[in-house]
Amino acid sequence: MKRLALFLFLIIFGLGLFLVWWENGKKPANSFDTSKKTFVVNSGEGVRTIASQLKKNDLIKDPTIFFLYVKKQGSDTNLQAGAYKLSPSMNLKEIVETLKHGTLDISVTFPEGIRAEEVGDILSKSIGSLSDADRQKLVANEGYLFPDTYLIPKDASVDLVISLMRDNFNKKTASLGVSSDSSQMRDAVIIASLIEREAQHAQDRPLVSSVIHNRLAQGMPLEIDATVQYAIGKKTGSQKWWTPVTGKDLSISSSYNTYKNVGLPPSPISNPGLSAIQAALHPANTDYLFYVSDKQGNLHFAKTLAQQNINIAKYLDN
Repeated sequence: MKRLALFLFLIIFGLGLFLVWWENGKKPANSFDTSKKTFVVNSGEGVRTIASQLKKNDLIKDPTIFFLYVKKQGSDTNLQAGAYKLSPSMNLKEIVETLKHGTLDISVTFPEGIRAEEVGDILSKSIGSLSDADRQKLVANEGYLFPDTYLIPKDASVDLVISLMRDNFNKKTASLGVSSDSSQMRDAVIIASLIEREAQHAQDRPLVSSVIHNRLAQGMPLEIDATVQYAIGKKTGSQKWWTPVTGKDLSISSSYNTYKNVGLPPSPISNPGLSAIQAALHPANTDYLFYVSDKQGNLHFAKTLAQQNINIAKYLDN
């Protein structure tokens, strides 16, 4: 009889502790802190990850209770990727309902091969005009602003956008077997940024990569127009960042002028996609040293200058 009474007491006591823990965990993390934080749920994140991030940002008391509450409510499939304004003064129910309905995001697409200034132009139309300092931050991350479609908070800072794009770069390139902060990846991103500007079609990318690698191996200048275009930027009276180069342009003094300087430019000239980075790391096995683009953007490759001149006469002069 005593054992039964003890057993019942332990059950009731344990249930009481559970209810206290449960109810306390549903309360606001800090009732006195009414400030708003931007909280981002990335696409594909599960409830456990979201709970952990909420706790890390001091927005909930207990990630386990958040997980169990969401599962109990059947809301795990209703939590939307996006950015939200959350406050430590919100209780668990308010936070979950906000994560189901209150996204502040806008969808923004950044095409492959655009330069950092073009990223800035797109952002200025989406989240508002950028300061010169903000644009310089983008330029400082040239090559690593991974081209993709993003859900970006309407009031996002440039720092947040850069963080999102660089995190995406790290995720997308993780499968390539090269550390994102290695010198090999650095060179690959520079080469990929050239490939992105030179090759319009996917099948040409490994071939352009082979030309670049072959010229580097032989100590030849790359002689890539896109690097000169990058150095020049917008020409007077033009709204475009990339304009055809002239003979006079090829003589400009710039470390990005690969007609005058041997080797790679000092940094990427655009923001390449995964296909271009793969091509940079795995060039085709060829003896090509030259290529020329026809009017349809198809590239024609040559091993010798004589063959290149024949291709120029065939595809450009007619």
